[in-house]
Amino acid sequence: MGIKKIKTGEQFKELVAKIQAKSGYKNPIGFGIARIDRGQLNSEKILQASYGVVNWNENFGSSAIFVEALAQSGVDVDFCGSEFVATVSKKFIKNSLKAFAPYIDEAVGEAHKNVQVIKELSSILQSTGNYDNFKVVFIFKDEALQSVEATYLKLYALSLSKAPLRGINLNGAFGVLPNVAWSGNVPIELDFLRENEIELKLNGEYPEISSVDKFPRFLQHVIPADNTRILDSSKVRMGAQIAGGTTVMPGASYINFNAGTLGPVMVEGRISSSAIVGSGSDVGGGASILGVLSGTDGNPISIGENTLLGANSVTGIPLGDGCIVDAGVSILEGTKITIPFAQIVKLQEINPNLPKKKDRLYKGLELANLNGIHFRADSKTGTVVAFRSQREVKLNKDLH
Repeated sequence: MGIKKIKTGEQFKELVAKIQAKSGYKNPIGFGIARIDRGQLNSEKILQASYGVVNWNENFGSSAIFVEALAQSGVDVDFCGSEFVATVSKKFIKNSLKAFAPYIDEAVGEAHKNVQVIKELSSILQSTGNYDNFKVVFIFKDEALQSVEATYLKLYALSLSKAPLRGINLNGAFGVLPNVAWSGNVPIELDFLRENEIELKLNGEYPEISSVDKFPRFLQHVIPADNTRILDSSKVRMGAQIAGGTTVMPGASYINFNAGTLGPVMVEGRISSSAIVGSGSDVGGGASILGVLSGTDGNPISIGENTLLGANSVTGIPLGDGCIVDAGVSILEGTKITIPFAQIVKLQEINPNLPKKKDRLYKGLELANLNGIHFRADSKTGTVVAFRSQREVKLNKDLH
């Protein structure tokens, strides 16, 4: 029988409430409809998932309609697992359109985006009939990933700032995502290239490969804020989070997945996976913020606001606000750092928990998360010393 055509907003609300009241029903953490790219040799192999709209802890009325539309097309959603993926069908589209009927004409621009998805899909599939390449995806529990479609949904949630950095479970992503050759926004199976190399090359049809990776580039899926600049698309991986006003320069810069910025930041160095940089900070040319797999004993690093990491410096501890790490200086958890007594007193004024040591010698980890520290290298001895910072780090507003 299917869903009866809904005529008013009130009827829509009543339908949603009825669906959500069913035994075992759960609102999803995230959901959306994805277009998938399949393997050129193995059509069962999913290479990529692209979402026009991503819902994350929101729009539960739309998710209820999608659940019911699936049920009316013969697919019962399993709410017990962590994720559920189903193929779009003609019946699913038809039932969704009936439920969304009061909002069809209003679904333009920023209004009713899930309705816009159904409208566009209806138009596309009427002409192509290729339903198998569109999936309805739900995530019910934040657990280890099991599918390419759910992995991309989480990466989108991060890159669209719908989920906080380090706030969702990405375990299993590397095992789920296939390693592919990227030609523009098209993923290509490496086995396909090997099998067809002679034919493709002799016919002048061998694609231009920009990278070989499990992850696509950020700009292949995400439209950044108007005041954000990314000068080289290869420098930001999908799953990174780039706050408005951030500038990512070419050269030694790089921002990994599940890492990024919280405000306007100048990025000319490396922000490794799980690292977060606060507003107004500057990651200098070739500077490196270590990730959880590169020298931090699994401790994710946050850099505070208005902090400067000098060119080719290395930071392996979390830093507070207003810090400076001079060019070429490495600050790791075990780095021995000397602080003159007078400077200890000055630092204690803004960091009351900083202990006063007779030998004036501190390990890097003991200075983690403290504010206003200027790390320098003694030009005579090469030892690392720390002072109360006397400089204010300010980004050029014209550039951000």
